[in-house]
Amino acid sequence: MNTIQKLHAREILDSRGNPTIELEMILDSGMKSWSSVPSGASTGIHEAHELRDGEKRMNGKGVRNAIKNIHDIIAPAIIGMNPINQSEIDNKMLELDGTANKSKLGANAILAVSMCVARLGAYCQGKKLYQHIAELSGQNPKMPRPFFNVINGGMHAGNSLPFQEFMISPRMDNFADTYYAAAEIYAQLKKNLKTKFGGAATLLGDEGGFAPDHIEDTYEVLDMLMTAVADAGYAGQVDFALDLAASEFYRDGNYDLGFKTETSDMKSVDEMIALYVDICEKYPIISVEDPFDQDDFSAFAQLRKILAEKNIQVVGDDLTVTSPVRIQTAIEDKSCNSLLLKINQIGSISEAIAAFKLARSENWTVMVSHRSGETTDDFIADFAVGVGAEQVKFGSVARGERVVKYNRLLAISEEL
Repeated sequence: MNTIQKLHAREILDSRGNPTIELEMILDSGMKSWSSVPSGASTGIHEAHELRDGEKRMNGKGVRNAIKNIHDIIAPAIIGMNPINQSEIDNKMLELDGTANKSKLGANAILAVSMCVARLGAYCQGKKLYQHIAELSGQNPKMPRPFFNVINGGMHAGNSLPFQEFMISPRMDNFADTYYAAAEIYAQLKKNLKTKFGGAATLLGDEGGFAPDHIEDTYEVLDMLMTAVADAGYAGQVDFALDLAASEFYRDGNYDLGFKTETSDMKSVDEMIALYVDICEKYPIISVEDPFDQDDFSAFAQLRKILAEKNIQVVGDDLTVTSPVRIQTAIEDKSCNSLLLKINQIGSISEAIAAFKLARSENWTVMVSHRSGETTDDFIADFAVGVGAEQVKFGSVARGERVVKYNRLLAISEEL
C-alpha cells in the first residue's frame, strides 16, 4: 500500500500569465497530492534548465514537452515506488535525465514530481509537510523571519528603478505581529505614494510591491519607506533589505544604473561598492542580495568583507543558484554569508535540502525564496519551516500567489 500509481500533469498559467506545470499524483490507496511550479524573470545563467517548447504557441513558453516527459519517462519509472523515499525517487529522476542541468527532462518537470512526492510522503505518515521536511533534512522546524517586497524595480517592474526589490522586515515578537505590521506599513506606503504622485504610482509589479514610475533615485525610494514606516507608527522597529539583481545591468565589467532609460549611468565595481556602503550607512539595511554579476565572486567578496563588519549579510542568488557546486565556490572565495534558496533553481527537494545543509555548515544564513512568476502552491512555506531557514521572502502582502505562502506561515506559527 501507499505506492505511486498515477501521475497527471497539465499546463496552467503562473502569476505573470506564462505557462507552467501543475501535477496530480495518486497512490494505490487513493491518496492524492498536487504541486505547481514557479518561474523566474531575472534568472541566473547557471540555474537548472526550465524546459520550454520554443514554438510559436504561447510565445515559445509552453511546457507541453516537459509534461510529456512526466507522463512518458518519469511516471513509468517511479510508479510502484513509496513516496516516503524522497531521495530514492529524486535520484531516479536525475538518472533518467542524465544531464548536468536537467536539460533533458526539464527542472520544471522534475520539481513538480519531487514536490508531490514530498507531500505524499508527509500524508502517508500522518504528518504535516513541514514536519516531514524536517525529518528529511535532519533539522528542527522553526519560524523564519519574513522580508516583504514593497517597492519593485529592475526586471519586475516597468519603471526606471535599476534595483529589483526594496524589502521591509518589522522586528516584532512573533510572526503574526510582524505580518500585520508589514501590512499596515504597506497600506501607509500606498497612501503616501498616491498623495505624492497620483493613483498610477500604486500600480503593482510582478511580486506585489508598488512600481512607481515617478521615482528614479534609490535614496528617494528609501526615504519614502522611512516615512511610511514612521507614519504607520513603527519608527525604529523595521529593517530593510535590497535585492539588486545586478546581473541584469552588468555591462562588460561595469554596471549601468540607467539600463532601463535612454541615458546610461555606468559605475565601476569600486563605485558600486561605495554606493552600497553609503546606502547601508544611511538606512537600516541588514541584507544585500546579488550586488554584482552572477560570475563576479571577487566583487562579492570585497563587499562581504566590508558589510560583515556592519552585521549586514551579503546574499547569493544568481551567484549561487542553490547549487552545491556554486555554493562551494562562494564559500572558498568568501563571496557571501547568506544563501537565497529557490527550489526551482536546483530542481528537486533532495538537492535543495543538500544546498541548505552545505550553506548552514559554513554558518551562512538561508533565505528561502519564491519566484517572480508564482502559483498558489504554498509548498515553500512548509519547506522553509521544515529546514529551519532563518529567513523567507515571498513577495509583498498583496497578490494571492504571495499571501497564500505568508498565510500558510501564519497557520504554522500557531502550531509551533
